[in-house]
Amino acid sequence: MGHGEHEPGAAVFEFPATSAATQLRRGSDGVLRYGDLSPALTELLDLRVHSFTNREAVVEVGGPRLTYRELWHSASRIAGGLQRHGIGYGDRVAVHMPTGARWVQAFLGALLSGAVPVLVPDALPPAIADRVIADSRADFVLGPDGPLPDSTAYIDDGAALDDPALLCYTGTRRSMPAGVELSNENLLSAVSSVIGAFGLPADGLRNLVLLPLAHASGCVDQLLPTFAVGGTVVLAPDARSLADVLVRERIDTVSATPRIFAGLVPELVARRAGAGVRRISKACHRSERAAAAAPVALTTALRELFPAARQWSVWGATETSGIGLMVDDTELADAGSTLGFAFGGTELALSGPRASAGHGELLCRGPNVSHRYWNNPGASAARFSGSWFHTGDFVSIDADGLVRVDPSRRVSGL
Repeated sequence: MGHGEHEPGAAVFEFPATSAATQLRRGSDGVLRYGDLSPALTELLDLRVHSFTNREAVVEVGGPRLTYRELWHSASRIAGGLQRHGIGYGDRVAVHMPTGARWVQAFLGALLSGAVPVLVPDALPPAIADRVIADSRADFVLGPDGPLPDSTAYIDDGAALDDPALLCYTGTRRSMPAGVELSNENLLSAVSSVIGAFGLPADGLRNLVLLPLAHASGCVDQLLPTFAVGGTVVLAPDARSLADVLVRERIDTVSATPRIFAGLVPELVARRAGAGVRRISKACHRSERAAAAAPVALTTALRELFPAARQWSVWGATETSGIGLMVDDTELADAGSTLGFAFGGTELALSGPRASAGHGELLCRGPNVSHRYWNNPGASAARFSGSWFHTGDFVSIDADGLVRVDPSRRVSGL
């Protein structure tokens, strides 16, 4: 499998990341790692708050508008309130509420308290949400109703790169999802990879994030990178006219899934409000990207709606911090089966009898890749082998490293 690490009984063909930044270095375990990361996510965000104090950090359409100073102050008071409830380093705090400014405050408050936030999607059926909270062994639940904890501002800065920073559940369509442990290194590496791959500017990016914040694609790959460059995250949970939002909020970046974008196309066609958008990011997770050729028609429609925008499709899993592969759709003709190229520090391998011919199960490793599931050694043993994560997705990879869905094999769902 490369660097002395092999999968017993399987032929493996390894592909390096195509756009690994110069600050990536290979560690003793063979994994590429960023050499310039902050010790913890809280430290990175704290530095950005002091650099962009009066910029808008979060805008909820029809709701609060918070500058970096206001957001950090409110989050640190939530952290102080959690501390008064006995919450501290390494405890787990579930965030179970709808997407909005309150969600962001709660998430950051849990983070600043030294706890590990547990992301519980608001759309989960109550019985599954209760099972997720119980499985995480959450010490406190930040829910949608009532006031959030509040006390003297507090920030815990004792975390290290390999400490758990986030517990994010995957397979939420199943009766019992699996909790993915993501470390500070995983999150910070994903943030660095997204900023580098998309070339995110630090001059006032305004990102309309339509992805669920309780998923890695929304929280890790959009919310956190936008904060890391001092940008503004615009949330529109109840907006009826996103065409108006694009203009009024001076949106230059839009992030959503292909399904969400497809639902917006009729309104956007009627209003023609996309002239100011410069970046379109589509989170294409597994089965959605592999579903028929709908992405081809959607990419064409989005090109017409946003003529000045570059389009990227990003593929990943919760276990890879929501990233792994990306492709520039701006000039892509065959978007239906294409997953993309590895980027950042992600490396790929193929496992199976046809691996040497470029076909097999896709394996990923990198600084953004988790090492295990929370409280589930059986699932961890089945899906993690050394530093490699077995995606369960069957693909083909050409000589240039472009990954495509293998039409003869099923791509697994989330």
